[in-house]
Amino acid sequence: MIKALSLISGGLDSTLATKIIMEQGVGVVAVNFVSPFSRCDRRPASVSGSSRGCRHEVQYVSEQLNIPLKVVNVTTDFLEMLKSPKHGYGSNMNPCIDCRILMLKKARELMEPLGASFIITGEVLGQRPMSQHGQAMRMVEKEAGVEGILLRPLCAKLLEPTLPEKNGWVDREKLLDISGRGRKMQIQLAEAYSIKDYPCPAGGCVLTDPSFSRRVRDLIDHKMLTLEEAKLLNHGRHFRLTANAKLVVGRDERDNQMIEGCLREGDYLFQPVEQAAGPSALGRGADFEKEETQLLAARLTARYFDQKEGAVTVLVTHAGQTRELSVVPFAPAAIQPYLL
Repeated sequence: MIKALSLISGGLDSTLATKIIMEQGVGVVAVNFVSPFSRCDRRPASVSGSSRGCRHEVQYVSEQLNIPLKVVNVTTDFLEMLKSPKHGYGSNMNPCIDCRILMLKKARELMEPLGASFIITGEVLGQRPMSQHGQAMRMVEKEAGVEGILLRPLCAKLLEPTLPEKNGWVDREKLLDISGRGRKMQIQLAEAYSIKDYPCPAGGCVLTDPSFSRRVRDLIDHKMLTLEEAKLLNHGRHFRLTANAKLVVGRDERDNQMIEGCLREGDYLFQPVEQAAGPSALGRGADFEKEETQLLAARLTARYFDQKEGAVTVLVTHAGQTRELSVVPFAPAAIQPYLL
């Protein structure tokens, strides 16, 4: 049996592309590439009311289609690419073309070990302005080394025939000619295939979000973009205090636990006293050795305590020692110059 690798995002398009090829008797292995930026907290656009988050959709899709799933962590390669993408960024910090090239290169490396003859994706011509127009698609294929073996079932009839079509592994007449950003055809196909519980169509890359992108740009500008720092990007409120001092303030209990778990030697932890309610905050950078930086961080952290009037006490823990700082919390407008 001819086998293909399908790049599964958990979204409807890649699910439909996989189903179309499976219907032609091709064996499919689902591949999902993950990094700290491939997540989505939105609820899926489900007719059944499911509350699964997008991060669980890939497993769900592989189970529904009854195909094996291989999850590959590409964080290290992605972070290096993100610092200076050859083809630049989109409207925010999304390096869509370079990201696509990276994923397809990784998929190409997996073909022989998994016994696959070609790769399929759920791309639609004209759906995304940066990476899914004709010229970009051809460039991506060439630079990723997948010319002729990359099949895009949803828009294949609008593109040149690929090796799977030429060799008769798939019937070109059973492929589609979808283009543009509309979703009508995909929704009709989902109904035809009885795919009733599919996730948000917009995808899960947080690098398209303006506020998240500001955090990423800040790390790159200060030469701090590492795996450890990237993990923190998904949690809390982020503040740049000085060129050598950054503060992350938790939003909820989950954030607080994550922040406390990410503490490393040299970091400062800011918390309310035991009987008070408020977030934990992580201070990182050489300037936290200065008293004024600690006071600034304490006032920013105290802004989110339940007590907002008058002086409050903030516990500051560093190098195993804890002391108390009495500060007046910042007013809401005063935090804006520091907020990322």
